[in-house]
Amino acid sequence: MLASVLLGTDPPWLPTRLLVRTAALFGITEGSARTALSRLVALGDAVAVDSGYRLVGRLVARQERQVASRRAEVRSWDGTWELATVESEGRRAAADRAALRDALRVLRLAEQREGVWGRPDNLDPARSPEASAVVDAWCVRWRGARPDPAPDVTTLMGLEDWSSIAGHLRRDMADLLRPLQRGDTAALADGFVTSAAVLRHLQADPLLPTQLLPHRWPGGVLRSEYDRYDDAYRSTLRTWFTAAESAGRP
Repeated sequence: MLASVLLGTDPPWLPTRLLVRTAALFGITEGSARTALSRLVALGDAVAVDSGYRLVGRLVARQERQVASRRAEVRSWDGTWELATVESEGRRAAADRAALRDALRVLRLAEQREGVWGRPDNLDPARSPEASAVVDAWCVRWRGARPDPAPDVTTLMGLEDWSSIAGHLRRDMADLLRPLQRGDTAALADGFVTSAAVLRHLQADPLLPTQLLPHRWPGGVLRSEYDRYDDAYRSTLRTWFTAAESAGRP
């Protein structure tokens, strides 16, 4: 939970007192919160600096992907694809296979058939350098290919499932937006869970070219509604924290 709080902060640093008090929203005691922060440091995911904690390492890369998912920047598409073929030479440990699949998904490639991953070539080739390094170590990659036969992107990219989940998340945000806009701090805990779910879902958006998206694709509206929701959430959280500071609560 504390890592998620920092992931949602730009830059990813917060004072210890705010992290501890935010944890209290979920019934987490000060001692447990401080122990969790120490474990983040021990794992190499955070460092203690300036009376607070800042994310480092893999979680910084995750935050960068999260921010990029909210921006949803794409390039024009000329009909060509980006492909990656997994090399079969040598045996890979289970952990290496899992890391490769995770990296391919971070790059928003989908598995067309065993060992062959691809997507329309409309994203920045330099995206997610860490994931690209993993994929380059195990795959042959190229751009400009036209798969034959052309895959059904609705099935390949799981567009129906993504759209369905987006609809549920939009309803969850709508239910919480009014309480948050009126400053109801009782909505903060549920609001945090919803916020984290939306951000995870945006990272799973395949970011396809407009030509391949179904009618009324909810990606854009989910992002715009989340921006409004996030503003209300952060405003109420600041109000709650100010009140907690004034009352001297842990």
